[in-house]
Amino acid sequence: MKLYHGTNTDIQTIDFNKCNPNKDFGQGFYLTDIKEQAVLMAKRRVRITNIGTPVVLEYDFDINSLSDGQLQVKIFDRPSKEWALFILANRKSSSTGFKHNYDIVIGLIADDGVVFQLERYEHNLITLDTLVREVTFRELNKQYFFGTNKAVATLTRI
Repeated sequence: MKLYHGTNTDIQTIDFNKCNPNKDFGQGFYLTDIKEQAVLMAKRRVRITNIGTPVVLEYDFDINSLSDGQLQVKIFDRPSKEWALFILANRKSSSTGFKHNYDIVIGLIADDGVVFQLERYEHNLITLDTLVREVTFRELNKQYFFGTNKAVATLTRI
């Protein structure tokens, strides 16, 4: 399976210390299976940092590593209470100390619309059930989180 990472510089070695904390699935290396999404992320990264040029890195990922028992894997196939609470916990991890034990997490991206609903939930304006219902029919892309060296070892740069 091909996965893509959009960035503002060529990355030779994945360094978790350079990965942003407080992301949907925690501090780690994020990829997508949609090349156009990676292009948009690369452009966004350049715009935000005002450094570099858009770069899309391509990796081959052996999907069999998800089920061979060597890695701790979590897959969120659709919006759910567990998915929403997992994202909230990771986004607040610097203040709560939350850390999960998954090497790889695959699930839907919390785009601006989802983040809006998460904020409404956090401010007790909606229930968790309402949050999940509000995002269930949105067209959300998947993201692939690689959070350990063991997980990154399953990627081959193309």
